[in-house]
Amino acid sequence: MKFDLHTHHDRCGHAKDSIRDYIEAAIARGLQVIGISDHSPYFGSPKDQAQPLIAMAKSEFPRYVAEVLQLKKEYEGKIDVLLGVESDFFPEHVKLYQQEYAKYPFDYIIGSVHLSGGVSIFNRNRWKNLNEEQKINHKEEYYRLIAESARSGMFNILGHIDAMKGFYPAFSDISTPKVNETLKTIGESGVAIEINTSGKTKDVGGWYPSHEILEQALHYGVEVTFGSDAHMPSRVADDWEEVSKTLKEIGFKHWIYFKNKQKQIVPL
Repeated sequence: MKFDLHTHHDRCGHAKDSIRDYIEAAIARGLQVIGISDHSPYFGSPKDQAQPLIAMAKSEFPRYVAEVLQLKKEYEGKIDVLLGVESDFFPEHVKLYQQEYAKYPFDYIIGSVHLSGGVSIFNRNRWKNLNEEQKINHKEEYYRLIAESARSGMFNILGHIDAMKGFYPAFSDISTPKVNETLKTIGESGVAIEINTSGKTKDVGGWYPSHEILEQALHYGVEVTFGSDAHMPSRVADDWEEVSKTLKEIGFKHWIYFKNKQKQIVPL
């Protein structure tokens, strides 16, 4: 059983090609399940599209859902198309986002922290001129938000939980017990984490999260899933076989995906 739960498309403004193109790429790569999970609109603003080139407009959201559901029917018997969404986590807007998502029949929701301390996690300038204590504070605030997102009840999956290393590889070397504390919280919450292979497109290379974090995730009973975070069809299922092999080597016996918000277990 081959699956990929994290894909984007042109509605968000920074990915290429249509939803259909990602489904066709998934079929070509032998997948049985493909999840469509574009960036949700920013609901915390009165503007229709408060974040152009980052997230779709609010007016596009119903059309996004309708298109995925139509394609789900069209491709029935060929591939299982799942309706997902990648949602930013804004603690101050939790109820608003929950109300919006409750309107639609999502198979799963990915929760991702993209802003920490009001700054993009991919902003390499945030690390300039910081001393060690300040770097630790930045890392701990990021993981505090991830832990809060796990406890929120909003999400089935947490996206790329060490992506702050994307353009700052030294992030992984900043030592703090907050990472393990967060993994413990995730395990207790029952939320899964993804192995996200899009790190290879950033300075850091490789995957999110690191092998070390995956080893600790296993210790804390955290479930894992797969997401390429593809922003172009050619990256669908990227490194799927390598991830499967690595998880087995670490000691995982299975990974999961979600359908109708229900956990589907796939043996490794």
